[in-house]
Amino acid sequence: MSTDKSFYITTPIYYVNGDPHMGHAYTTIACDVMARFKRLDGFDVHFLTGTDEHGIKVMQAARDAGVEPQAFTDKVAASFQAILPALNISNDDFIRTTEARHKKGAQVLWEKMLAAGDIYKSSYSGWYAVRDEAYYDETETEMRDGKRIAIASGAECTWMEEESYFFKLSAWGDRLLDYYAKNPDFIQPESRKNEVMSFVKQGLKDISISRTTFDWGIKVPGDEKHVMYVWVDALANYITELGYGQDDDAMFKKFWPANVHVVGKEIIRFHCVYWPAFLWSAGLEAPKKVYAHGWWTAEGQKMSKSLGNVITPADLLARYGVDGTRYALLRDVPFGNDGDFNHELVTNRINNDLANGFGNLAQRTLSMIAKNCEAKVPQPGAFTDADQALLKAAQETLLTDMRNHMANMGFSFALSAFIDVVNQANGYVDAQAPWKLKKEDPARMATVLYVLAETIRCLAIAVQPFVPDSAAKMLGQLAIATDARDFAHLNAANALKPGTALPEPQGVFPRLEATPAAA
Repeated sequence: MSTDKSFYITTPIYYVNGDPHMGHAYTTIACDVMARFKRLDGFDVHFLTGTDEHGIKVMQAARDAGVEPQAFTDKVAASFQAILPALNISNDDFIRTTEARHKKGAQVLWEKMLAAGDIYKSSYSGWYAVRDEAYYDETETEMRDGKRIAIASGAECTWMEEESYFFKLSAWGDRLLDYYAKNPDFIQPESRKNEVMSFVKQGLKDISISRTTFDWGIKVPGDEKHVMYVWVDALANYITELGYGQDDDAMFKKFWPANVHVVGKEIIRFHCVYWPAFLWSAGLEAPKKVYAHGWWTAEGQKMSKSLGNVITPADLLARYGVDGTRYALLRDVPFGNDGDFNHELVTNRINNDLANGFGNLAQRTLSMIAKNCEAKVPQPGAFTDADQALLKAAQETLLTDMRNHMANMGFSFALSAFIDVVNQANGYVDAQAPWKLKKEDPARMATVLYVLAETIRCLAIAVQPFVPDSAAKMLGQLAIATDARDFAHLNAANALKPGTALPEPQGVFPRLEATPAAA
């Protein structure tokens, strides 16, 4: 049983039929920011990502590449692992569904569901979309240009008939609806809840959970001509990585149920309908929350290889750097909504918020301290109302607001709260004009510069989850010890100590040059 101070967050495990793209970076960065935020806020965090490596789609991609499935998945999984350090991702583990620990745990989950009487053998006939690895009722499909197409995803469906094991999903509809009612935050954002509830209220049908037409998957215990349906296999990763089904399941006991599974909106049904039912069947708790984010377009168009507008993680890093990429993806689009990535707007946003906003605030404040205060934290005098208002915003209000927004994965709103204080501080500089006070009232200048330096300290601590490298550089310029950078230190009691020697100030957020609209 997870505790109040344990926090388990997961990305979906990414399907290895192709290389990582911008969507993978987006999801992973969002989870990383949440994990870092919670760690800084005193939580014991476990952050998982990984790759989904079984199923007919992977087998076909391997065949097209002229290699065995395992060799294919080894190569593509390595490309997903490689983007993690490149994006400064702080995941605690990386699970691959071809690992022995996963296979064992998934088979234990199957055996538990079988023992509960929720699995039976029959034969399957119906429409199946290879691209989605999903079964569709005929009412969920339509004919387009002579092809049977899944209405929800646009994937082509083929008729399939084979012997199969089934899971009694039909038995879980009432419990699912009851769970949604008693746990109103389980499905987020709110716009996705009605979609899932409508699906369940229409009446659930038992689902096929094994295949015999190919063998690239986890063998069904006791009947090895069958492999597990890829979604039974894939969803199990969230518990197998914690040690479920292993001799040592201490991590599972500590962190399950998950606090939040972050997924793309196209797979919310699997996570909010199938997954809780599988878990309950096996005598386990359902996750606390599933958060579905939206999709990205590029310059108003759907990303596609044919249009040549696919944005890769490497493209983003080359243009914006690590922290610029992290900031840009989360700044403007409310998490859960679809977004359009526009290079000109992103460049302007980074320049306005970070280079001209926070960066300029810090650079001019620390430069004035270096020149006029012997490169030491200045000694403040009595604080005016204006001083106290800015200090309260930085030391108290900022973290309260960010916590409230982050509780609902409100990354863009948390960053807006951060920028509000940056703007307030820049307005304070202009109003106080410390460059004039240098001659007119040096003591007052010292107070103003102290208030600004302390505000910068608080801002840098607060923004660490989003731009960790840049925030660390900023805190280094304020001589803040590495063990004094968590949120417990973001208050007046841990304010800067006058007389502390400061290093020579260096710019942290360089301005970006305007870039072409397309790569």
